[in-house]
Amino acid sequence: MIGSTCYQQVEPPVAPIRNGRAIPHTVKRRDDHDHCRSCAWGVDTHRDVHVAAALDPLGGVLGSESFPTDVAGYQALLGWLAWYPGIRRLSFEDREQIALGLARRESLRTIAQRLGRSTSTISREVKANGGRRIYRAFSAHNRAYRLARRPKAPKLDHQPLAEVGTEWLEAWCSPEEIANRLPIEFAHDPMMRVSHETVYQSIYVPGRGELRRELARCLRSSRAQRKPRVPGERRGRMGDMVMISERPGEVADRAVPGHWEGDLVIGKMGRSQVGTLVERSTGYLVLVHLPGSRDAPVVAEAMRKTVRRLPRELMRSITWDQGREMAAHGTFTVATGVQVYFCDPHSPW
Repeated sequence: MIGSTCYQQVEPPVAPIRNGRAIPHTVKRRDDHDHCRSCAWGVDTHRDVHVAAALDPLGGVLGSESFPTDVAGYQALLGWLAWYPGIRRLSFEDREQIALGLARRESLRTIAQRLGRSTSTISREVKANGGRRIYRAFSAHNRAYRLARRPKAPKLDHQPLAEVGTEWLEAWCSPEEIANRLPIEFAHDPMMRVSHETVYQSIYVPGRGELRRELARCLRSSRAQRKPRVPGERRGRMGDMVMISERPGEVADRAVPGHWEGDLVIGKMGRSQVGTLVERSTGYLVLVHLPGSRDAPVVAEAMRKTVRRLPRELMRSITWDQGREMAAHGTFTVATGVQVYFCDPHSPW
């Protein structure tokens, strides 16, 4: 709707023919929308409705044969018009510029510079939508809209794929062997594809049990749980932690001074570090000097020196996250008498 005006596509008795092609129907202006088909369906996005109709003369994308005849089909067709993918993704206007640049035989680098995007982004976009000769903005944006919709049906919801996967697991094939064998056995069926990670998650992850959990016994490891293979630090759980739920009530309302929140700040490239202590009721900040390292004994000793410079009434408790730098919290508490409380994982205090 523009103001209070709608437009209705009026079908003439006989569509004139020019150069072997029907001329698109004319559009008639109306001052009310009593007879507007979209209004009768209760569609609120009138502007998008008529933008879609305006696309018909541009190559007959929305021809009369494919034009939906019910509300659900009409709204599904217009869903991508109302879809805004976000500033980090290509918009429909960006894809139009890509199509125009390809028509002018510009290089992908030139198109990327004009749009302020990476050349690899434009290259992937063109390659995923048929290449230079086939790329069309309408089809590319519609494909991006369909792929971005959530939630998606799991791959193993495809019954033939689930049956084959179950049969091969029971034959003691590993998920990696299943993932590599499927394209060979079903070369012409794109639905018969699955990654080994999807098979593992379907067996082990709660709520994603497209395959029976009992099939875990068919895996060669026969583990009841997956062993994490993420590189880097494996923290585990520190011993003798007193959790944040056990803090006195006076800490939460910030009425009594002397309760502190601590954290470790790491510098560029991990080459420097400093501890921070913030008093909850006043916001007073104390920095803990850590010139050498952030190992637990070093942090505990630096914290002990810092705490002893403060009056006892102003140092009642410290709340910290579960970082390994506080693994020596027991030694710190014995030396200073200050209780250390720990937050729940991935939760702010």
